[in-house]
Formats: sequence, structure tokens, C-alpha cells
Amino acid sequence: MAEVRTDGTNRVALLHLDANQPIVLEGTAAAIWDLIDGQRNEQDIVAELEATFEDPSGQMQSQVLGFLASLEAQRLIEASPNTSL
Repeated sequence: MAEVRTDGTNRVALLHLDANQPIVLEGTAAAIWDLIDGQRNEQDIVAELEATFEDPSGQMQSQVLGFLASLEAQRLIEASPNTSL
């Protein structure tokens, strides 16, 4: 997997080496990517985002879990034996 960051912005491009196109993450998606470190599980990531961003809709947990599942389906992340990610 290759990762390229744009200096001075919250933007990152990811490319699984078997894929044809990169995935560009910005804003909250890039913030989630930054929280994926092999130590935090899904609930830790949700808790940190809830502490940082307002969630008036109450949908943050389901949206974050859906996004993480999407990254896993694209083989950009995988579950760790010690954590969920």
C-alpha cells in the first residue's frame, strides 16, 4: 500500500498496489485514517472523533464503522489480532 500526503492540508491519497486508482481522503476521512494505528479499535476511533467533532445526527458510529469496513474491503486496512483494526 502506498500513501502520499499533501503538505499543509488534511489530505491523503492511498493506493493498494493491486488497485488501478488511488483513494483520496480529505477532512473527516483523513482524520479517521490518521487514527488507525494498530493500537486503537473501532470504538476508540469513534470516541476520539466524537470528542473532536459535533454529531447532532447521532450517526457518527455507524458512519465510521461503515467507512472502516470500506477501507477493509479495499484492502487498505486489515483487522489486527490484538485490536479490531
